[in-house]
Amino acid sequence: MHLVAPVLCSSSGGWREMMSGQGFAIFDSAVGRCGIAWGHLGILGVQLPEPRELETRRRMYRVYPDAREQRPTPNVEIAIEGIVALLRGGDADMSDVTLDFSGMPNFTRRVYQYIRAIPRGETRTYDDVANALRVHGAVHSVAQAVARNPFTIIVPCHRVLEAGNYADKMAPNGGTISKRRLLTIEGAHPTVSKTLFEVLLPPVAPSRPHN
Repeated sequence: MHLVAPVLCSSSGGWREMMSGQGFAIFDSAVGRCGIAWGHLGILGVQLPEPRELETRRRMYRVYPDAREQRPTPNVEIAIEGIVALLRGGDADMSDVTLDFSGMPNFTRRVYQYIRAIPRGETRTYDDVANALRVHGAVHSVAQAVARNPFTIIVPCHRVLEAGNYADKMAPNGGTISKRRLLTIEGAHPTVSKTLFEVLLPPVAPSRPHN
């Protein structure tokens, strides 16, 4: 695994890092160069590869403007090792990785905690998550939480699908990687949901046997 460590050219640069309390790193994976950002309270987010590494870096700077590129903390190193393992088709336990949930609604935290427990190779629907949290009718809220998930892979939102097991798009920090690709890497094969035409079309009665 290749990490890019920053070089502090002046004491003022080091001072900015200490004041912000946030850092980020770019690391290699089987699907390309990924990014991860963190602060004092834990990991802030994960970025999957954009078409070019330069674009991945630009997004990290834009989403985490106070973060400075530096060596990962032990908590972040565990996360990186787990992400790398999962993206090459292996398994990893990242349950002990600390995430920064500050500022997030309690419901969103509950959704993420539930998703973290979904085993590799398995999927759930938005409705499954809402029912498991005993918040019936909250499918839209679950979908919003999944779409805004900053902790890609650590909180494996790609394992939560629309009704019909349709592998829809990843959150913006998913880069060019689709849910379907991640599920394929993990050995899960969701089926494509029915089209609106198929849902509205009445079932065809079986033909009667000829005498």
